[in-house]
Amino acid sequence: MKRFRLKADGRIVELRDGKEFPLAPEMEEGAGARPGVRDLRRRARLTQTEFAARLGVPVETIRNWEQGKRMPRGPARALLAVVEHSPETVFAALSREPQPA
Repeated sequence: MKRFRLKADGRIVELRDGKEFPLAPEMEEGAGARPGVRDLRRRARLTQTEFAARLGVPVETIRNWEQGKRMPRGPARALLAVVEHSPETVFAALSREPQPA
């Protein structure tokens, strides 16, 4: 089983042998919507509306990311980094109904 940690700056790292290994390269300011949101969505073969619904964000957010009007930050950036590596796992996890406490 793999172990991951969400860092305060939104990066996700994998924990192996007590060391942290980034899942995606550092995102530079102004470098575009890294990871490429449009590319991630197209690889998943989803429309903007479908992708937004699967991630639980407004479709306007996806549009803004893809057009470079806004950049994914913090948890959204971390989620997209995981989607880049394992989209099926993320979509399956997000589609599960919450269990009653």
